[in-house]
Amino acid sequence: MKWLKLGKIFDPSQHSLPNDCVQFAQSPQVLLFDSFARIYFSTRSVDVTNGKYLSHIAYVDMKKDFSETIRVSEKTVIPLGELGCFDEHGIFPMNVLRHGNTVFGYTCGWNRRSSVSVDTAIGLAISHDDGNTFERIGNGPVLAASLHEPCLVGDGFVKVINGVFHMWYIFGTGWKKYASDVAPDRTYKIGHATSMDGIEWVKEESRQIISDRLGADESQALPTVVEIAGRYHMFFCYRESFDFRKGKGRGYRIGHAWSEDLLGWTRDDDSPLLEGTPGEWDSDMQCYPHVFKCDEKVYMLYNGNEFGRHGFGLAVLEV
Repeated sequence: MKWLKLGKIFDPSQHSLPNDCVQFAQSPQVLLFDSFARIYFSTRSVDVTNGKYLSHIAYVDMKKDFSETIRVSEKTVIPLGELGCFDEHGIFPMNVLRHGNTVFGYTCGWNRRSSVSVDTAIGLAISHDDGNTFERIGNGPVLAASLHEPCLVGDGFVKVINGVFHMWYIFGTGWKKYASDVAPDRTYKIGHATSMDGIEWVKEESRQIISDRLGADESQALPTVVEIAGRYHMFFCYRESFDFRKGKGRGYRIGHAWSEDLLGWTRDDDSPLLEGTPGEWDSDMQCYPHVFKCDEKVYMLYNGNEFGRHGFGLAVLEV
């Protein structure tokens, strides 16, 4: 297998974004309709009280061959959380799936801390208008930190398989100062949980299901799972836990693992391999993959340099 890159398909600077948002179209995630594809993404506004970013969820509708933009949402699809709640300062990303006559949206909520920059948890919101707007089922999360997963639970990707909800997500193993003059950096790994209703979840507590390639300080993010020819394939992004923003070769790239039974995963980043194109929008970083099937093809949406500041691109799998 290998990826055929189709280039950048959405640049937020070329469109009017809702809620005074500027730049950034991070973590694109698709919801398919009969005649078009809706791609949700996280964009950013600026908090006027402190100048820091707030992350919001918007969407773009595109033709199902992803050759043309139809519309960009005029409003964000869900407001940020209440004062002091887990999603007060941002939602990034949101994973969507159809469930009966509704659309479930699993949100990764962000809230600022004092000793470290943020913490996260996973919430659930439901849409009754075909994904135009979402309403929380409550102000708290459905999956959060626990005894052996002390922080930074997020990036939930949910798929229903044989009547069981499966969620692949990340959990933080902790924060660490790698130098005396820098802020603490976080490390997180990929975990797995199951549910019978999509609300009450049981974790495989503290079991890191994907092996490290860069050592214990490897951070793994945004798992996405697709079935191809009877085998499950997981794509995710991984990086060094420190000096990853500007350190050459230390930023995000796309990882891959496969499984026959959803229990044991074999890591194989080299097949299929997706690399950046020198001098292009994804030259230094490839991150936040979302893999899905559309019209008998397997596609990957992903972000490039600067964590999706400049939009997202698309690749198609050649089997």
